[in-house]
Amino acid sequence: MNKTLAFFICLLLTVNPAYANRDTLLPETVIAAVAQELSGETAKRSLEYIARHHRMRGSRGFRAAAEHIVEQLRAYGLTDARIEQFPADGKIFYGTQRSRPPWDAEFAELWELRETSAGWAQNIRLASWEAMPVSLAQDSESGEVTTELMDVGNGTSERDYAGKDVRGKIVLAAAQPGLVARLAVERFGVAGIVSYAQNQRTAWWGENENLVRWGHLDTFALKPTFAFMISPKQARNFQGRLARGEKIKVHATVRAGKHPGFYDVVTAAIPGADPSLRGEEIAFSCHLDHQRPGANDNASGSVTILEVARAFSKLIREGKIARPARTIRFIWPPEIEGTLALLNAHPELSSRIKAVIHMDMVGGGPETKAIFHVTRGPASLPSFINDVAEHFAEFVNEQSSQFAKGANATYPMFAPEGGKEALQAEMAEFSMGSDHQIYSDSSIGVPAIYLNDWPDRYIHTNRDVPANIDSTKLARAAFIAAASGYVLSRITPADSPAIQEMMQPFALERTARAMRSRKTIDFAAWYERGMKDSVARFFTGPQPLKRLVRGPTAAFGYDFFAAHYKGAPVRLNPAYQYEALNLWNGKRSDREIAEMLSAIHGESVATAEVTEYLNALGSINVIRRAGSAPSK
Repeated sequence: MNKTLAFFICLLLTVNPAYANRDTLLPETVIAAVAQELSGETAKRSLEYIARHHRMRGSRGFRAAAEHIVEQLRAYGLTDARIEQFPADGKIFYGTQRSRPPWDAEFAELWELRETSAGWAQNIRLASWEAMPVSLAQDSESGEVTTELMDVGNGTSERDYAGKDVRGKIVLAAAQPGLVARLAVERFGVAGIVSYAQNQRTAWWGENENLVRWGHLDTFALKPTFAFMISPKQARNFQGRLARGEKIKVHATVRAGKHPGFYDVVTAAIPGADPSLRGEEIAFSCHLDHQRPGANDNASGSVTILEVARAFSKLIREGKIARPARTIRFIWPPEIEGTLALLNAHPELSSRIKAVIHMDMVGGGPETKAIFHVTRGPASLPSFINDVAEHFAEFVNEQSSQFAKGANATYPMFAPEGGKEALQAEMAEFSMGSDHQIYSDSSIGVPAIYLNDWPDRYIHTNRDVPANIDSTKLARAAFIAAASGYVLSRITPADSPAIQEMMQPFALERTARAMRSRKTIDFAAWYERGMKDSVARFFTGPQPLKRLVRGPTAAFGYDFFAAHYKGAPVRLNPAYQYEALNLWNGKRSDREIAEMLSAIHGESVATAEVTEYLNALGSINVIRRAGSAPSK
């Protein structure tokens, strides 16, 4: 008999039919205490404060939000709450992340001018930092100019500038400012940029002409510039007038720039009760930065873990739940780069963290069109903790669905100020884009649960506002996170049988999906063995691979691979590179890695492309690779 098929038959035969009732992993008393204590309204009150601040890395707005978090934590009884600082000056590296200097703005306005008998005068204010900080692109530098506005289409191709004298002008462009600046500023001498870049593409892409998207310039650009962001509606007005031959004159004033400073990272902990386990930690993670208002992204995740901290502290103090055996840590960093700074500056921290519950966008109400996801870790790092999260998500799905239908629900977990819809959490495969990918990188090796909304039609725009946040959803996301974290904070090897039993239905569901595609069945068997083995690994601690640098090769605002590798272009799909590096361990062959990537992504991956990519990593001293010549 085929060994893989035999494995799955064995899996089927070992399922305990008694588990069909899906008993929860927590006692009823704990479920009741946590469900009743968590408050979506309390979380949303903090969200409304945080959303007032334009929270760029190292900025005054970020600091104000961080100080609010610390103040709240101390009021909740977490007396060790503090802000840790890590120097960021553009030169210091934290693993694969080149530190980006903090950025602040004092003033920025863009005016359209009109010609009068006395000269040019202000006519219409097109953008204002004071009124809408998102209208100034991040990493803009100071400047002042009165000049013409010229349309360059997308602004990222030389043909966009053909026959146009743009030197000293401000250009109107459809692409993100950072992409436009590489040609417009560095090549053609443009004075500044006005961008009407659309939001991330979803089914609602382009429908709302009044959205203003968050814009970015390259932190490490060769030539400094500034950029303003306007709505597509305003841009089309300009395009029509320019096409008719009208001259449009604008005046831009910007007082802003980067400066040496620090990444601020808020941390606090609830100490574990077991002397033999309190040195181990379960971490709740989010990211505190983003544009104003940035309500769902990611004030929602930030206040939800704050609410978990409040509820745990209160319930422990009142004796309604036992203190966790392991320490529970809460972390509020700038996205990705702050997490890399923390884990590289304190490598002992990642060795203590057994698992992470990461929350990034967890409060989107019906207006956002968001779907709530419980997202698994990378396929290269199988971990039972994802089944724990799915276990509690199914519990909330069932209870909230019963409540929405008018049936009996013991734990509806709805907020009086929130909605009454069913949660309908969707279990999703690994996706990148937030701090969970740092923890799950094989050089760190900490498994992560990722709770997130997608799509969200207002992400990264001026419409990501508190009014679109559902306090009921905040409470339910908090429960899934809190219940998962509390279980992980208390389990011991004696609980392994119960954990394995809980995993069996999820394994069967994954097995059924795998068996519909013979191409992936061998990998599915490997994955399920890894899932079972992960229970024992949890009690021995993370087992990171000893790479030459810690962290993914493409982080946030800085691409380590692109900055260091100068050889021939690699062909491996960038979407596959994270898992390819995670799967490399110095023992697997390139062919094995290619086959595993093919199974993970559902399409054939050539061994030659994997070899090419891994050799490139060896050449820039990321891994020790036989046959590749490291750079000096």
